[in-house]
Amino acid sequence: MKSIIVEDKIYIRKALIELLASIDVDVDVIGECESVEEALVVTKTCKPELVFLDINLLDGTAFDFLEKINDIDFKIIFITAYEEHALKALKVGAVDYLLKPVDVEELTIALKKVKKLTTSDQKPLIAKAKQIFNNEGDHIILSFHDSYQVINLDELIYCESDKGYTTFYCCDGNKHVVSKTLKEFEERLLNANFQRPHQSFMINMKFVDKYDKSGIIHLKNGTKIPVSYRKKENFISSLFNWNKT
Repeated sequence: MKSIIVEDKIYIRKALIELLASIDVDVDVIGECESVEEALVVTKTCKPELVFLDINLLDGTAFDFLEKINDIDFKIIFITAYEEHALKALKVGAVDYLLKPVDVEELTIALKKVKKLTTSDQKPLIAKAKQIFNNEGDHIILSFHDSYQVINLDELIYCESDKGYTTFYCCDGNKHVVSKTLKEFEERLLNANFQRPHQSFMINMKFVDKYDKSGIIHLKNGTKIPVSYRKKENFISSLFNWNKT
């Protein structure tokens, strides 16, 4: 299969080329790219049958690239830094993924898998992959320096913001701190049954135990969350509306 590698790190591209050369597979790398724009040009020019596609590129994501392709007539193997347990937890379908650094056995398995797929087979799987990596659905993915953490929103009790950092508190007792403001997660969480009763907090409504009219929310894990004066009316309304569902 004629293939191209779309990956923003040159050492990963070179390592993948060496691995492909070391195994007995009929894959010919005819192009390398590090950005969405380059990938669009090379794909149009070279017409590959297989694309090794990194999730995060210099000027966007793999899905920015795919959305600009009118008809995806090539097969895809994603390249990602997601931890293995995270991928298993997400129950990814038949579109395959190579974890960085790429392992020769995983590469061989992925190639065998993708050869059995048609481009029509992979369309719904690509849509599912986009949902997963764009933090849609029933989970949220936190990015750290050397890993990604998958959190099931049903297991997230509340979030607390402090000086540009946000801490995620889960019902298993674990907490995860990211260097992002709560504002960056607000829209996503509001769409998942969370409310923001205070500038520093977002809470999962399913974990609310009671509300004191003095302005304190008691969560089921014993945490007390203040309700700001200007958000009080909106929170009480949300509480009663949520109880009706």
